[in-house]
Amino acid sequence: MTEARQVARRRVFYIPGYDPIHPRRYRELYRKEGAAQAAISGYDLALRPRKGPRYGWSVTATIEGARTETEVEVLVWSDIVRQSMKTGIAATYLQLLRTAWVYLRSGALRRLMWLRKGPIIAALYPVGMLLIQLALACGLGWMVHVALVWGGQTLLFPVLNPSSDVWRGAVVACLILSVLSGVAAAIGLLRWFRAKDGRFFAYYLMHDYAYSAQSRGANPPALETRMSGFADAIAAALNSDADEVLVVGHSSGAHLAVSVLADLIRAGRVPEGGPALAFLSLGQVIPMVSFLPEAYRLRADLRYLSQRSEVAWLDVTAPGDGCAFALCDPVAVSGVAPAGQRGPLVISAAFTQTLLPETWARLRWRFFRLHFQYLCAFDRPGDYDYFRITAGPATLAARFAGRAPSASRITIAASPHVSTGTGA
Repeated sequence: MTEARQVARRRVFYIPGYDPIHPRRYRELYRKEGAAQAAISGYDLALRPRKGPRYGWSVTATIEGARTETEVEVLVWSDIVRQSMKTGIAATYLQLLRTAWVYLRSGALRRLMWLRKGPIIAALYPVGMLLIQLALACGLGWMVHVALVWGGQTLLFPVLNPSSDVWRGAVVACLILSVLSGVAAAIGLLRWFRAKDGRFFAYYLMHDYAYSAQSRGANPPALETRMSGFADAIAAALNSDADEVLVVGHSSGAHLAVSVLADLIRAGRVPEGGPALAFLSLGQVIPMVSFLPEAYRLRADLRYLSQRSEVAWLDVTAPGDGCAFALCDPVAVSGVAPAGQRGPLVISAAFTQTLLPETWARLRWRFFRLHFQYLCAFDRPGDYDYFRITAGPATLAARFAGRAPSASRITIAASPHVSTGTGA
């Protein structure tokens, strides 16, 4: 990371994780948290609507005594996410079985547990929660069935002649009614759980993990097509008058960004003398995909990108984020680190140090909120400040030039599958 040019104009491309929500949420998050960070850190930051066919916003900032204009664009794949989530209750339970089988049979789950327990607990949470919901639904159905049978025996059968056809018909009718009522009660409870998934997140997380597992780590065709469009948008910015083009990949968006950037560089679409190219991966969960048996493309792209001088790559995670593989070098742990590895620079956002004790106490059990903390204001920001990086006057390379990686960085080659499909 040696690029030292001053940034007057920047283009930022934000790739979200597996998120079905409209991208306006990211604009509102940037607006609210940027204003909070500006007040804490003593700089000026203002947003305005961005013109153009794609979703984004413009930022004017005066930071470190310099004025910078930034255009932020969200590279949207939420429609693909929503489509992948259009499965019924029964189909979701089949996804659970298939996903569990892929991670267990491939050896990925056992190896992932070598790295961090937090994201594995997060991965097992939807399995456990869905099974609990199923057990509760079955229990409710059984209780309804037993209650109706008992009610029939208590209220109806004593007044009938046990040897009569009417008695036998009543018994059959009661059993059928009790079974159907029990099944209806069970289905009703499962549907209630599904409707309340905004509180439980079981279905959402199950769909998330199943999305990569369904193709054993390969990208589905619709996603590959969308990623090609992402590459075109970034390539156009690299031929603009911007001083820096910064790609931000959050959560699952980090592994998409790896492949998009690798494609751009391989294709010779990063012009010499053009804008500085930078990549900021935040809260990455790359091993959840790269450890799968057919993630050949991702492993090849990790290996390739880690050697390239065309891009400055900073990876930021935090041990306090239970949904990320904190401080895990995604290239090294995937078993594809080359001898000449240049990146990423792996550092910690250190939530327990950069947030006040009362803030940390309020957020530490809000796991999904903490997974987005990288995009938010810090009470005591260290060298990681999302708004200085995305709207300040220094390139990512210059801002972190000379910065040593975290001493707690994990570089053990843990993946059970290291083939890149190219003989490498």
